[in-house]
Amino acid sequence: MKIRVGTRGSKLALAQTNYVVDRLKAAFPENEYEIEVITTKGDIDLSKPLDAIGSKGLFVDEIENALLAGDIQMAVHSMKDMPDTPKEGLVFADSWKREDARDVLILRTASSLEELPLGANIATGSKRRSYQLLKLRPDINICPIRGNIDSRIRKLYEENPCKERLDGIILAAAGVRRLGLEGNISQYLDVEDMLPAPAQGTLAIEIAEENTELLNIVNTLADEETKEITFLERGFLKAIGGDCHLPVGAYASKNEEGYTLRALFGDESGSKLATTVVRGKDANQELIDKAVAEIKAQLGE
Repeated sequence: MKIRVGTRGSKLALAQTNYVVDRLKAAFPENEYEIEVITTKGDIDLSKPLDAIGSKGLFVDEIENALLAGDIQMAVHSMKDMPDTPKEGLVFADSWKREDARDVLILRTASSLEELPLGANIATGSKRRSYQLLKLRPDINICPIRGNIDSRIRKLYEENPCKERLDGIILAAAGVRRLGLEGNISQYLDVEDMLPAPAQGTLAIEIAEENTELLNIVNTLADEETKEITFLERGFLKAIGGDCHLPVGAYASKNEEGYTLRALFGDESGSKLATTVVRGKDANQELIDKAVAEIKAQLGE
């Protein structure tokens, strides 16, 4: 079987796709694999914040259209960047084991959030990160930033999206680690202080719904625990109605007693920001509904 794998052309997207292809080659060497880079609308306009130019679909529309047309057979994305449901005719394979889901600080000179000077300039393009960071340090000046990981790190040291020099940036640990850049990390942010985006650190492997043979192949490498926590986190995103215009976070974990789902949701301005922690024996819709109900109660809905 020849499998053409579609991806965006950033270093992170290619690193993730090569990881998927390498694992498939090791498990199914009889197949032929080819990577095809596809440029999306979100890759073209880097001058505006995401919430000013559209939805998460900006990074996947062209790739999903290629899947539906049969030009490629599989696509690899970051699950946190995906809309809450795939386009009609497409499905997500069961989740493989995820990377570190936390956010991290990369700082110019300080070694932690606590050591940053008063009024420090921290760059992020995420409302979820911005509003949570301001809860921890209301004095911080948030600077908008877009671009891939290496370009954001370069802006920290060479360029300047603020009027004054940047003191740090916030990124997903998973992307930094997948690029082998973990030596740049100054501090990992605990999920109790900075809830990640739903399914952060998890890859999304997307396939045409009718291609059941390939879907079954990919699913043999799935991780059951990651599959269940992804269900909870993505389920919360869908049930609460979150999108890139609103701050939304979710982090699920499992221990011997069952599952814990931490969730966050707020309004576009950040004036309302609600969080909750719910626990249950099973990873089911009931746990998601409980989290949503508690969030809505806090927001007065």
